[in-house]
Amino acid sequence: MKSFLVFLWATAFVGFGNSQNTAGTEEPLPGPDATGATVVEEEDPFFKVPVNKLAAAVSNFGYDLYRQKSSESPTTNVLLSPLSVATALSALSLGAGQRTESTIHRALYYDLITNPDIHSTYKELLATVTASQKNLKSASRIVLERKLRIKSGFVAPLEKSYGIRPRILTGNSRIDLQEMNNWVQSQMKGKIPRSSRDLPSDISVLLFSVAHFKGQWVTKFDSRKTSLQDFHLDEGRTVRVPMMSDPRAILRYGLDSDLNCKIAQLPLSGSMSIIFFLPVKVTQNLTQIEESLTSEFVHDIDRELKTIQAVLAVPKVRLSFDGEVTQPVKQLKLQSLFDSPDFSKITGKAIKVTQVEHRAAFEWNEDGAGTAPSPSLQPARLTFPLDYHLNKPFIFVLRDTDTGALLFVGKVLDPRGP
Repeated sequence: MKSFLVFLWATAFVGFGNSQNTAGTEEPLPGPDATGATVVEEEDPFFKVPVNKLAAAVSNFGYDLYRQKSSESPTTNVLLSPLSVATALSALSLGAGQRTESTIHRALYYDLITNPDIHSTYKELLATVTASQKNLKSASRIVLERKLRIKSGFVAPLEKSYGIRPRILTGNSRIDLQEMNNWVQSQMKGKIPRSSRDLPSDISVLLFSVAHFKGQWVTKFDSRKTSLQDFHLDEGRTVRVPMMSDPRAILRYGLDSDLNCKIAQLPLSGSMSIIFFLPVKVTQNLTQIEESLTSEFVHDIDRELKTIQAVLAVPKVRLSFDGEVTQPVKQLKLQSLFDSPDFSKITGKAIKVTQVEHRAAFEWNEDGAGTAPSPSLQPARLTFPLDYHLNKPFIFVLRDTDTGALLFVGKVLDPRGP
């Protein structure tokens, strides 16, 4: 767990300082204090709940996946629903031999969890985050090559824990694409467009995930206050985008002095929230912020942000992604899944992962559950008005409050397009 310091500046700013472990490094061992006694950091009670601990593990995989995808797309928007990708991998591990199962579990951070039944806990996690009031639709699938004989011992636990039935390809690319599109339409209730991209002819194992979210703010924006305002793409380029405004918004706020960014959290209906990471300067590289993102760091932020009243401006956003995340997945020490894995619990034939497909759509507009802030939100008194304008490139995290699960993560360099 990271150290986390909070400072109040003129009762208006909250500052954070954090020491961050990057993926693949080891946590420091407990050491002696000034008296020579060994100090062991106590685990946060939030992470002692099995479903929360599992959510933290797969969310850390999600942040790793996001960093890989963002690094290969440095000049474009990025949108991912990492939970749906993690679900496909976790489900696939049910069909893996010990060596391959351990590889998948390490990538998902399961090796840090002492849980005798990861898969039943995952079932609980999925049920929580996809409850009707959450407005999140998420589904995953394992697609297998044509004429493959599947062992019944793989199908039953797969369906029990993940609600997934494996799909065998017909070998007819037109029919297979139509079936995949029909499945997406059924799972997402028509919220994600049909894809016209052909399926590869050499599929052995295809992991497929899809997710959609349309947020509803706890306090809706007044559409009459939405107007075209400047969004600074960089130091020299500015575009006009529809910007929602609230001159008396109640939000939770902090300033991270190490990352040089202003952090704001806005609540959504269904016990969810969006956390925005806004660099102080438009010229600032987002990489440092991205490298800091972990479940523990974001959980600490959630605990330490202070409720304030601010002049808020948020661009209307509608983002989508339809494509492969094969290379980013390979980079997470999962290359062996694509070379010579052991999936002997699925079939007697040698098979391997050939592709990881992901479709996602995410949007927010003025819609909200109510017209007034919750009475439980008591903003701190400010000595001067605070502005929080998302008018330059930023990162956002959609998080489930009940479990801490990362549901969506995105980098918005230009609100106008995907």
